[in-house]
Amino acid sequence: MRRFSKIVSTTSILAVAITGLGLASTTVSAAEVSQANIEKGQAIAFSRKKGNCLACHTIKGGKLAGNIAPPLVAMQQRFPDKAKLRAQIYDSTVANPDSIMPPFGRHKVISDEEIDLVTDFIYQL
Repeated sequence: MRRFSKIVSTTSILAVAITGLGLASTTVSAAEVSQANIEKGQAIAFSRKKGNCLACHTIKGGKLAGNIAPPLVAMQQRFPDKAKLRAQIYDSTVANPDSIMPPFGRHKVISDEEIDLVTDFIYQL
């Protein structure tokens, strides 16, 4: 009986250790994907053919920024709910009918996937 308990105990420890390693590698992969998304989102936001956010906003790392719209800083404090930031990028006229910001999603200026990438980038500013 002792031997059986020892085998079960050893097997349980190995199972927990293997599961822990699996979760650790998943966490690292998620962080890498997140950084990759941020970089892709920045490329779209800075692209004059896509997001062109710099035409109106000052953004850290951007060149020749506009000053028509507010600077994009402290975005997590300004938009605690990331979904609201995404909605703002998708169509800002929903929250403010007088907004001069183009409705990127509604007018299909950029795809839904690109809006998600831009949101990831802007949210981390």
